[in-house]
Amino acid sequence: MKAAIFFGSKSDTEKMTKTADVLREFGVEYEAYILSAHRAGDLLRRTVEKVEKDGCEVIIAGAGLAAALPGVIAGETTLPVIGVPLECLSAGSNGLGGMDALLSIVQMPPQIPVATVGIGNAKNAGYLAVEILAVKYPELRSKLVDFRKKLADDATANGGKGIDL
Repeated sequence: MKAAIFFGSKSDTEKMTKTADVLREFGVEYEAYILSAHRAGDLLRRTVEKVEKDGCEVIIAGAGLAAALPGVIAGETTLPVIGVPLECLSAGSNGLGGMDALLSIVQMPPQIPVATVGIGNAKNAGYLAVEILAVKYPELRSKLVDFRKKLADDATANGGKGIDL
C-alpha cells in the first residue's frame, strides 16, 4: 500500500508533513514531491506516471492560491486524488485565507473529481487516504477500526459526567 504526496511550494513543507505523519502512523509507504503545476507541468506529468508505475494507489496534493495542482494531477491519472487547500502566506496576505484554494479545488469540472478536505487540514487528507486504502487492505482496516475505537473511548472517558470549569 502506497501513497504519494505532492505540493507546489517548499514553503508548504511544514503543513504537508502532517499528511506524512498520519501515513507513517498507519504504516502506509509514501513518496513526497514539491512540483508546481504551473512552472513544471511536464515534470509533474512524468512524476505522476512514475508514482503510478511504482504502485501508488492514492495521491494527496496540497496547493494554495489558484490551487491548480490537485486538479492537474486528477486530469493525468485515474487514481483517487485528495486536495488540500492551503492558505498561501508566502505570497503575502491576499485576504482570502485559503478560500481561493478551497474553491479552486472543489469546483472541478464534471468527470474529473478531486476529494477535498478543509483549508490547511493536511492531517485529514492523510486519514482519508488511509480510509481509501483500507478498502483493499484488511490489516490497514483493522488499524483504522482500532484507531476509531480509541477516539471514541477517549471522547467518552469522563462517562458523561460534568466537569468544573
